Amino acid sequence: MAYYIIKRLLLMIPTLFGVMLVTFTVTQFVPGGPVEQLLHELKNQNRTGEASAGGTNGLYRGAHGLDEEKLQEIKVLYGFDKPAYERFWMMMKQYLTFDFGESYYHHKSVIELIISKLPVSVSLGLWTFFLTYLTCIPLGIAKAVRDGSSFDVITSTLILVGYAIPGFVLGILLLVLFGGGSFFDVFPLRSLFSDNWDTLNWYEKILDYFWHLTLPLISLMVNSFAVLTMLTKNSFLEEIRKQYVLTARAKGLSNNRVLYKHIFRNAIIPLITGFPAAFIMAFFAGSILIETIFSLDGLGLLSFDSIIRRDYPVVLATLYIFTLLGLFAKLLTDISYVLIDPRIQFESIDR
Repeated sequence: MAYYIIKRLLLMIPTLFGVMLVTFTVTQFVPGGPVEQLLHELKNQNRTGEASAGGTNGLYRGAHGLDEEKLQEIKVLYGFDKPAYERFWMMMKQYLTFDFGESYYHHKSVIELIISKLPVSVSLGLWTFFLTYLTCIPLGIAKAVRDGSSFDVITSTLILVGYAIPGFVLGILLLVLFGGGSFFDVFPLRSLFSDNWDTLNWYEKILDYFWHLTLPLISLMVNSFAVLTMLTKNSFLEEIRKQYVLTARAKGLSNNRVLYKHIFRNAIIPLITGFPAAFIMAFFAGSILIETIFSLDGLGLLSFDSIIRRDYPVVLATLYIFTLLGLFAKLLTDISYVLIDPRIQFESIDR
């Protein structure tokens, strides 16, 4: 096991390096980079007479644009005075110590910016994860036991209909119906907390928190139901039809004893092994569209805005963190396979 873990950790290095290299290369050919974005902002400020937050007001000279000296200063500020390969190596050296620099647009530390957006993404991701597992596994078991019954057909139909509806479409529909649209004003439209949050009691804060989370969670969970529920059902059905189940029943064991003592521990393996990866990625599972629809300022919305504004430090930092977590999640999944089912060997996983 130690050899396999060390080998996988070493393989993460070229994988992570390759992902960052490809993304960095793509950003070099995307039009409208940080320098062009700033020049466009200065041009608009020159037309409207607004002051710049970064203290650049007055640098833009109307039809004459920006003089070469000031343009060079801006390139130095953003690090674009150096060749691309040199900027890439400097970036990767900093990323090894988790130094992600400063945001071009927000003018603050990237790591502080990411941490400030985490509460929204953690709230959406973790609650979606827990509620989905707590609902889908019992439902999948019930469907497997009642395979072909009216209960199985009706629930499958409802689940597949929900799966066919995109989350953002369901979110808009819920807002129209229950968010003060054309029908009922039941749930809030934005944020995770009410304006009077500080004046509420502890139990009122809990109720207020889940009151704000209700519609976003429903929008995120509906699509997840079908995959996990049907995976659970099929996994249990496969075990139910095996010979050892018939033997156990022939010995006079009750259906519940056969189901939860013999079938359960084998059928649950595909679900449990995916648990570590799903749990880790739940911290960053906020949907860009869901966060936008419900005005939730999380990592998804931050990543989208950063791409639009060409805020490359934020874009590359979030990609670096997501990729690193994804690689570790995959390693944990492989390790959990062996810990749960001793019949599986690392040599077979490696192949």
